Amino acid sequence: MTGLDRATHHAGYWPSPWPVECGGNRRQKAHSGGLHAAHRRAAVSLRNNGRWNVMAVRRDAHEWYLGGTMAAFAGPPPFGWVERIDLPSLEGRALSPELPCGEHVWCGAILVHANGDLYCVNGNYLHRLDHASLEVVSHTRLPADRSHNGLLALSDGTLVTKDLRLESQGGTTLTRLDAQTLEVIATLTLPEGSMGRIAADVDAQGDRVLIPGTEHVWSVRCAAAGLEVEEWRPRYRRPDDPWGLAWDACVSDGACWLMDCGDVESVRRIHTVLPTGRYPQGGVPRLSWRLPSPRAGAQKLLRLDLADPDDVRAIEPFSTPGGGIIAPPVHVPEHDMAIAWDSINGGLAGVRDDGELSVAWTLDVRASMQPVVFPDTGELVINDFTERGEDHLVVVDIATGALLDRVPTGSNIANGMFLSADGEGGVIYCTTAFVAHVRWS
Repeated sequence: MTGLDRATHHAGYWPSPWPVECGGNRRQKAHSGGLHAAHRRAAVSLRNNGRWNVMAVRRDAHEWYLGGTMAAFAGPPPFGWVERIDLPSLEGRALSPELPCGEHVWCGAILVHANGDLYCVNGNYLHRLDHASLEVVSHTRLPADRSHNGLLALSDGTLVTKDLRLESQGGTTLTRLDAQTLEVIATLTLPEGSMGRIAADVDAQGDRVLIPGTEHVWSVRCAAAGLEVEEWRPRYRRPDDPWGLAWDACVSDGACWLMDCGDVESVRRIHTVLPTGRYPQGGVPRLSWRLPSPRAGAQKLLRLDLADPDDVRAIEPFSTPGGGIIAPPVHVPEHDMAIAWDSINGGLAGVRDDGELSVAWTLDVRASMQPVVFPDTGELVINDFTERGEDHLVVVDIATGALLDRVPTGSNIANGMFLSADGEGGVIYCTTAFVAHVRWS
């Protein structure tokens, strides 16, 4: 897959290499160039802002925006927020007002639209923000009164988002909106709930949105008239399976890549109360992705062919019972390699896509977050939450699994949030309470 092919899914966004989470709608998490981390020294800037930092996106050069929510599981109501920051200092230059979220506590999303403004989904609200002042231009309350995760711009500039539902919580609602007016163009409720964020691609028929359900992955065509469910509907699990629900998909090389066992205990505890994650004062349960898995199965990586819904392949890279993750995998077509991990038990693996799936290498790290890959230099950047309770970034050779560098971030909290490539030999790291900028020079 060429760099041009990677870039085709950026229509609808401001001309930036990282205008949205994962760098684009296919969620390939890739950036040109590289870190050359094995031959350079890393420098770290760390900021403790006490907020739930979710992701960073770029507009113009040196124009970075940090977005997130508040981990207010009890007490004062939560809210979403967006801040313009400088690199490498991470100093804030502008901050949005507190953005209502319907009191739902969950990580939302931000993006930089082709019209130049920022859009933020948090809880059951969507806000449009002026890119300079970060004042609210307009906002709307979404049709589904649930937490929403994921916000994408389609090639025609319309926006699409969805709510989050576990098993037995009803069908998930996909909502498409006009970016200028924030009017709802169409809604579609699927027969299944959906936990993972949406991915999208463009082909000769237009935009296609992929939604990981509780049993199937669904494809929805974004036609001019609205939203239409397609016949492609591969099954990745059954209700009586020992494996859990999938997070987001990575669309790459003609396939949809997933990891299951994502409905870990803390995710269940957050999403079985309404508003999402809101408990009476003093009644908040322990919320940690390190809790034992509610699923007996070993962590799986799955490959679903985009042309043949019956072609579903799976591998258990670690074969350790009770697997669990809080972030999706990545596939790097330039290296014919997918990267998977088990956050609860530990272990990172390179899985070769050679017709079948086979483990090429494993590494003893405990990853939990959305990585970044640099196909040009063959580097993967992801976190490693150590036994000492420190969150490090590790740089790994995609082909061999060799550990090229290890950098303590200064954070003692790991979660499943996003890394962003800064385009200048570094990455931005987001987690609860902390944001860091790590650069190699």
